[in-house]
Amino acid sequence: MEQVLQQIEQIKAEIAAYEAPNADAVEAFRIKYLGTKGLVKAIMGEMKNVPNEEKKAFGLLLNEFKQTVEARYEALKAAQESQADTAINFDISLPGYPTAVGSRHPISMVRNQIVSIFKRLGFAVAEGPEIEDDWHNFGAMNLPEHHPARDMQDTFYIAQNPDWLLRTHTSSVQARIMESQKPPIRVICPGRVYRNETISARAHCFFHQVEGLYIDEHVSFADLKQTLYFFVQEMFGKDVKVRFRPSYFPFTEPSAEMDISCLICGGKGCNVCKHTGWVEILGCGMVHPKVLENLGIDPNKYTGFAFGMGVERITMLKYQIKDLRLFSENDVRFLQQFTAAL
Repeated sequence: MEQVLQQIEQIKAEIAAYEAPNADAVEAFRIKYLGTKGLVKAIMGEMKNVPNEEKKAFGLLLNEFKQTVEARYEALKAAQESQADTAINFDISLPGYPTAVGSRHPISMVRNQIVSIFKRLGFAVAEGPEIEDDWHNFGAMNLPEHHPARDMQDTFYIAQNPDWLLRTHTSSVQARIMESQKPPIRVICPGRVYRNETISARAHCFFHQVEGLYIDEHVSFADLKQTLYFFVQEMFGKDVKVRFRPSYFPFTEPSAEMDISCLICGGKGCNVCKHTGWVEILGCGMVHPKVLENLGIDPNKYTGFAFGMGVERITMLKYQIKDLRLFSENDVRFLQQFTAAL
């Protein structure tokens, strides 16, 4: 036993003087003293040779010895980790990495501009659900079941319940507003809509619309035209020409499509305007009396106008973008071009 005590004192002196200049030295300490075949375990094995009456005292001594070695190991390990944390492995005089500045999406920029223009005319912003029921999306808008005009819109229906669908236009928001509010009503309805179309440079399965609605007594088509004239001049400039062409929409009568002179060729004719000098930007018309009646508004007392435009179409014209797919590809090189326009 005396020999074991001498060996313990010798090891204590060794570990007190042990230096660990790197992580490898710390690991070598652990293997030599605390490893499976280390000195501590070998000394602990001497317990079997101690007489029974001395085992308690010798066991306390061995535990204290083991704790001393473990404490020294933890101290060496902590010191080495601290040195690694404070080590400088780079030139602190070098300039820092620049922080990339993001940009607002062109669709969001143009949508906000459209909303701002109509807000100045007294239009409030209204929003509604993107998952809509058949009544608000079609029925209330004078498109009853089996109406041929439904073929104009390829719809995503919810498989579990075909009475629900992804809205095909933000006219469903207009329906909800007319259903819940009394005239006068003056709102614009921006939002994302969905149609089952083949994705190409000019079509996508989802896109964005801004629709407008104004209902009051004595509202006329002249009010509609002046409102849209103001919008075009604010969005595209004073020199842009405008024309209205008769059209058909189930929820307006009379209906029209609005064209502006081509911004690329200045009305002279090019591939974008198909050499006509004109580009269609929106549909509009007077709210159909049947729509007013469906939503509890007296068509004999009130009249109104409505219009709707695709935000992507306006954005493409404003920034002369020729491929609709660019808006949804999240290509940073494309999006960074609009940083200066913020």
